[in-house]
Amino acid sequence: MRHFPAILLIWVGCAIAWMVLGTSLVARTGSAGGALGREVHLLWGPPMEQKPPHASYRVPRAVIERVSRVEPSGRSVWVDESRTVTDTLELPLDGSALDVKLDLVHRRKGLLWFATYGVDFDGRFRFTNPGDEPREAEVRFPLGEGANRFDGFEVLDESGRNVITEVGRCGATFAAQFDPHATRTFHIRYRSRGTSTWSYKLTEGTGEVRNFALVLRTDCANVDFAPGSVSPGTQRREGGGWRGEWRFKRLVADSGVSLVLPEKLNPGPLASRITFFAPVGLLFFFFVAAIVTSTEGRRIHPMNYFFFGTAFFAFHLLFAYLVDHVAVAPSFAISALVSVALVASYARLFTGWAFALRRIAVAQTLYLVLFSATFFWPGYTGLAITVGAILTLFVMMQATGRLDWDAADRTPAAAPRPA
Repeated sequence: MRHFPAILLIWVGCAIAWMVLGTSLVARTGSAGGALGREVHLLWGPPMEQKPPHASYRVPRAVIERVSRVEPSGRSVWVDESRTVTDTLELPLDGSALDVKLDLVHRRKGLLWFATYGVDFDGRFRFTNPGDEPREAEVRFPLGEGANRFDGFEVLDESGRNVITEVGRCGATFAAQFDPHATRTFHIRYRSRGTSTWSYKLTEGTGEVRNFALVLRTDCANVDFAPGSVSPGTQRREGGGWRGEWRFKRLVADSGVSLVLPEKLNPGPLASRITFFAPVGLLFFFFVAAIVTSTEGRRIHPMNYFFFGTAFFAFHLLFAYLVDHVAVAPSFAISALVSVALVASYARLFTGWAFALRRIAVAQTLYLVLFSATFFWPGYTGLAITVGAILTLFVMMQATGRLDWDAADRTPAAAPRPA
């Protein structure tokens, strides 16, 4: 026990080193993440939000205003003056039938993976003129903002003929003639690309949606929905992908549909989480190594603990920079093998190969490699580590329950076994 303060100091020093490494990983990932995200958005497209089309028409009307006039005599009088103003009124969107297909492609930049996708959009929109007079309407279909690109964009009328459109900052616009009480349907389709999420905004603010149907298909199964968005009425696996359907006869809503595509495990955040947790694994290792050596009458000098700590740190240091160039799984395996080889080859010099492999290397595999591997399964890390800690405590309590600690402290260190 006399070496306990020195071992504790070594552990604290290693913990500080891990905090510095973890902080540098967070800084690298964070500083690069924003710039890399902007690059991906410029190259592939930002998160895409499609809005429904709007049809509007203009109606002139005369208004009478009371204005002040100055007569030749200099006297001010009030007179009624008529002028014409133009009101812009909306034609109701009476039905929407959308078919959307998303194809996921994960793309890596630096320490981050980005969920990019290609989208095939096919929509039919029905507008109705409820009035008794014909209307010359302007239909506007929003095309999003930013680095959106639209391939094969076209608008077709009921007979399948192409409709002449003008494309500008406000989207694509085209003229349409509506007879009294007439209903017209326009078919709009395009191919585009985006990143992370695809959304369809049902209304501007709180509004009413009539006769809405959306079939959304993906080639990946583990999709999610943004908080506050409208979840599908039905959903199911379809082959290796997913299919969801939204159908509303008459819906009043202030939110839309927003699908979140699955993210791939990001090397930068993963490496930083493993690094910040490393002091806990080293603490377990020091604890088990001290107990095991005491029960077998061996002694490990604080300098031995120091080199054990540096070999643990070598795993995280190598992993942090190897993932820049190699995939996550091979980087993890290479770093683990290097660290375990360092510890085992060092421990055999003063304990012998048998003890180094059966005790020291096994403990390192448990508390460095397996504890770190639990971070590959988000949501189960805490439970796995808790179970491991409880099992460790049980085994150590059973192994030392009958140990005379006073006698163990007085027992001379055993000679190392032959290599």
